[in-house]
Amino acid sequence: MGSMTVSKFGGSSVANAAQIEKVRRIVAANHKRRYVVVSAPGRDAGDSEKVTDHLFNVATDGDHFSSIGKAITARQSADRVIGKFRSLIDGLGIQGNDIIEDLESDLGKTISDKKRIDFFASRGEHYNAKIIARYFKAKGMDVRLMLPEDVGFIVSDRFGNARVMPVTYANLKDIMPRDCISIIPGYYGITLKGDIAVLSRGGSDLTGGEIAYSMDAGLYENWTDTDGVYQVDPGIIEEAGVIPELTYKEIRLLSSRGFNVFHFDAMIRCKNKHIPINIRNTNNPDAPGTMIVTSRIPGEAAVGIARLDDISYVYVEKDMIGETVGFTQELLDIFKDFGINTHHYPSDMDDISVIVDQKDLYGKADDLKDTINRRLNPDFLDINYDLCLISPVGIGMKDTPGVLAGAADALYSEKINIEIVDQGPSQISFHFGIFQKYADIGMKALYKALIKQGPAI
Repeated sequence: MGSMTVSKFGGSSVANAAQIEKVRRIVAANHKRRYVVVSAPGRDAGDSEKVTDHLFNVATDGDHFSSIGKAITARQSADRVIGKFRSLIDGLGIQGNDIIEDLESDLGKTISDKKRIDFFASRGEHYNAKIIARYFKAKGMDVRLMLPEDVGFIVSDRFGNARVMPVTYANLKDIMPRDCISIIPGYYGITLKGDIAVLSRGGSDLTGGEIAYSMDAGLYENWTDTDGVYQVDPGIIEEAGVIPELTYKEIRLLSSRGFNVFHFDAMIRCKNKHIPINIRNTNNPDAPGTMIVTSRIPGEAAVGIARLDDISYVYVEKDMIGETVGFTQELLDIFKDFGINTHHYPSDMDDISVIVDQKDLYGKADDLKDTINRRLNPDFLDINYDLCLISPVGIGMKDTPGVLAGAADALYSEKINIEIVDQGPSQISFHFGIFQKYADIGMKALYKALIKQGPAI
């Protein structure tokens, strides 16, 4: 494992000149921070939309905003993108007329439909990296701008959701310098044919993870606008604290249930090489943040509680489900055919419930029921709406007796009925489905029972 650090800064961290100066100070404070991955500038007080959304609007000739009822033309979006980067250049006090000229040229290019959106969408990260590298240099820092097209950051040609190709790892190891600070734009790469292709949105996290993996980094820092991963949503429970340490398994479970931390694929790469990830706050750099590691010694049962709102479940009852080979698979295939993602499917001998996002059923519920009835001929079929799924997580729960019982009792004390209960096979998470109207009360009850005064190991 190397000693160098990869530091990724999200949109809020590079939203304006003052934020970029914070980034510079953070990088300068630790000589191990050699690889700096930057996002497109996020919204600040003067912005109503993100730069990347404006770029999508330019690429779609205004359809991106008009489809959601916003009257912003492609020309207006282009002007706002140019204005945003001008304000960054002016605020940082650097020369940047050439950067603006190149940006204007890019925004005026004619590109085929298949590749057009990716090219325009990538310009936020591309030009922000150029500005930040120039600013760092103006402040006397030894930096190099390392664009994906220059370092062989090769991705597939699945435009809009490109994947990093294996050749990238060797390219980065050979080309990336080790004797200075590299500034790298996130989110996009170059195909084997030389086209720009973007990763899924949030892909700057993935860029950072791939660089950490390629360079055998000792640490991957993910700088955001929060002090770390909280035990529960602090918007619901103000006293919730930051979790100091989590395993990859725990953060995976929490993030799949509403904890929007960062791109999962970035975690996978780091996990494969046991590279710890540190989630930090650009606006509070003295806070230690949350460390994500391969393993840890738990001092608690539940470490965090996630929640998914607006959940529904489809209930199917039929004799001998448990003895019918392939029944569950055929049922799930029906959901797949309708493009409906499933979260859980707790079952018994003669019935099964399939838990889904309620929004995925909009416009499909009747057809879904008709298809299930026709293909599987159930004895009873119903859809239950307006629930939430609350999920305590923690590697300590497996060896702590009575955690699930204590959680159920906490809800019972608030007169909240449990509509669904399901425990993960690893026994480090379980899931309660309750009606949405009790969601906040239920979260507070479980926080008090499992975390604030919960069972210790």
